[in-house]
Amino acid sequence: MVLNKIEIEELKDFLEYKTQSYCQPFFIETDPVNIPHRYSKKEDIEISGFLTATISWGQRVSIIRSGCKLMQILDDQPYDFIMNCSDNELEDIEDFVYRTFNRTDCIVFLKAIRNIYANHGGLEKVFNYGFLKNKSIYDAIVQFRNVFFEIPHPECTEKHVSNPSKGSAAKRINMFLRWMVRKDDMGIDFGLWKNISPKYLCCPLDVHVGNVARKLGLIKRRQNDWKAVEELTSVLRLMNPDDPVRYDYGLFGLGVFEKF
Repeated sequence: MVLNKIEIEELKDFLEYKTQSYCQPFFIETDPVNIPHRYSKKEDIEISGFLTATISWGQRVSIIRSGCKLMQILDDQPYDFIMNCSDNELEDIEDFVYRTFNRTDCIVFLKAIRNIYANHGGLEKVFNYGFLKNKSIYDAIVQFRNVFFEIPHPECTEKHVSNPSKGSAAKRINMFLRWMVRKDDMGIDFGLWKNISPKYLCCPLDVHVGNVARKLGLIKRRQNDWKAVEELTSVLRLMNPDDPVRYDYGLFGLGVFEKF
């Protein structure tokens, strides 16, 4: 443990205050979670959330703009579009590029999602299957990734689904899981998935959260990798065993909005 008990309690009070400041409805409008919040159907929320999380690096305004464009390509009905399109129709979709995520990657992702819903019971079931083996988010992500890439695909597309078994912090997938699993009073996270308890979630770790966490003494590890995710989450669990990733809001807000 990096901090002693008194320091943990003091930081908990501080992060609670910051979390309550940023875990507010206004957060939705400025965050990629804005995209899945446009839908009410469970499958649409899941698919739009996963695709948006996949492209969630860079400026948030650009992420939201590109997420909107991608949903428009899917006729604003992502589940029905994906499930009712043939391979040929998917190959003919409008061009989509966001940074290194290109048209080829997009088509592979749509085919992989279709395979998951057609043959594996959907995104929730695939993550649940991996999680329930050892009640481990690490296992859930690894299992999901294996299923996701069981269809033919170019190797270069694999970089867009993080692999914690290779040390990746898997920030975007952990953020997606936070959206799906957590249920907060402000309605930012959806709480759609009931078989994974929020207490098992891992904190999404990006450069902002990592920098703030180090300045606060929450982690010592210098790399933003899976070991750092485990280190940070273990300390956050000391603050709130049932909902450790709630403090993602406070850490992220301190980094992005306050340049802490």
